[in-house]
Amino acid sequence: MIPMSDSRREVLLRLYDTLAASFGPRYWWPADSPFEVCIGAILTQNAPWTGVVKSIRALKELGIFSPERIAGTNDRIIAEAVRPTIYFNQKARRLKTFCSWLMSEWNGSIENMRGLDLLEARGRLLSLSGIGFETADSILLYALDYPIFVVDAYTKRILLRHGMVGEEWEYETLREYFESVLEPDASVFKEYHALLCHLGAFFCKRKPECDFCPARHILGEPTR
Repeated sequence: MIPMSDSRREVLLRLYDTLAASFGPRYWWPADSPFEVCIGAILTQNAPWTGVVKSIRALKELGIFSPERIAGTNDRIIAEAVRPTIYFNQKARRLKTFCSWLMSEWNGSIENMRGLDLLEARGRLLSLSGIGFETADSILLYALDYPIFVVDAYTKRILLRHGMVGEEWEYETLREYFESVLEPDASVFKEYHALLCHLGAFFCKRKPECDFCPARHILGEPTR
């Protein structure tokens, strides 16, 4: 765990309360099933969520939105369906790898992993080609309700601009940073991640819009 002063602990807890009051419930992750969460987590890698929505709709319209159908469908058909997500050829292969793994190891259902210890479940996901920390943790948290904090580029940008973390901090360090403060509660982890995403998308952009940012009064003046 990362040593953290009481002041930093207080700041992160106050930030959560402030964002929750400012933005309201985010109802994230939008999906009809745990399987759809998994597909969205893979497709959203380096891609806007609007592209994910279009791609999932296309897969459903083709009638192949299931582990068995994706695993057995030609790469080119899947790639064309997920074209809006960027790197579509690569993502088609990743979807097929993931779905083939679901079929062979978990009888086609990600929910069959729920009996595993968190570290074992995470290790199984990370062993798959194309599944990194953020994707694995998104699946664990949002599809399976494991209490693990998901870190993304927005999270680091927000904290870095306000001097809360260093440029050298990598994914695992940032994840432990939050988990050392918050109780291991999946519902809180989901909401905090979603709130930070909203803050990053609408205020803490590459060119920040700080004047009306609710975090400004909690985190102080940012570096631009």
